[in-house]
Amino acid sequence: MKSLLALLSLVALPIMAAEPTLYGRYEYIQLPEFGETFKAKMDTGALTASLSARDIETFTRDGEDWVRFRLGDKAENNKVYEHKVARISKIKNRADEDDDKDETSVAKRPVVELQMCLGNVKRTVEVNLTDRSSFNYPLLIGAKALRKFDAAVNPARRYTADKPDC
Repeated sequence: MKSLLALLSLVALPIMAAEPTLYGRYEYIQLPEFGETFKAKMDTGALTASLSARDIETFTRDGEDWVRFRLGDKAENNKVYEHKVARISKIKNRADEDDDKDETSVAKRPVVELQMCLGNVKRTVEVNLTDRSSFNYPLLIGAKALRKFDAAVNPARRYTADKPDC
């Protein structure tokens, strides 16, 4: 009887979900493949992560889609990177949402899988490549990536994680 009561008490305990890690609106993210750390905007309103790139060119290698690009950060790194394309993302232009047009412009962006380091946590994240040179932050971390990091964002805070160390 005691063992039955003990078992019932365990079943009755609330299941505690792991609390997400709280980050600020802006954090440092390291991209080990490029050997660089970027200031990133943590954006719960965006679905995917975006990395600033320029000279983006897709091509085929051994029957697979690849992309060639340069990083579009302020450092003006001229190194050319090549990466296998995971998929092509279709991004709806927000400016068109309020228009009465029948046609909506959709930007097609190559998506690659990159390792990211946030604090001391490393995850592989899908990142679309686009020219973000007109934005303050070359890297945007969207909701899918935030879920991979089990992250919550406090928009009143900035740079809450230590510098990346993975």
